[in-house]
Formats: sequence, structure tokens, C-alpha cells
Amino acid sequence: MTLLDWHDPKHFDASGDKPCVCCGKPTPLRSDRGKPVHKVCAEDWHDTHSSDEKKGNHR
Repeated sequence: MTLLDWHDPKHFDASGDKPCVCCGKPTPLRSDRGKPVHKVCAEDWHDTHSSDEKKGNHR
């Protein structure tokens, strides 16, 4: 399992919760690209898509 380092304050949006792009539940957290996402959801997404790229199934 990938463990992402989200210690940087840019991963917290004090303006309020938005629906996570993976699970739909509210979160104040943001990805490196500014998308609302829980850290565990981002780690799961990373693991899933990293294995797809290794198999040549990337989009």
C-alpha cells in the first residue's frame, strides 16, 4: 500500500468540505492537483492505477 506524505498545508482547504472524488463523502483534504479527496482514497487510487500502468492498461 502506498503511503502519501500530506504534511504540506496545501492538502487542507480551510474553506470547507467538498465531496471526495473517489467516495463522495465530504472532506477538507485536497490532492496535489487541488481535487477534494481523502488521503486513504488517494492512496487506494494510486495503488489501483499504478498496477494498471505496470500492466499496460493506463488510459
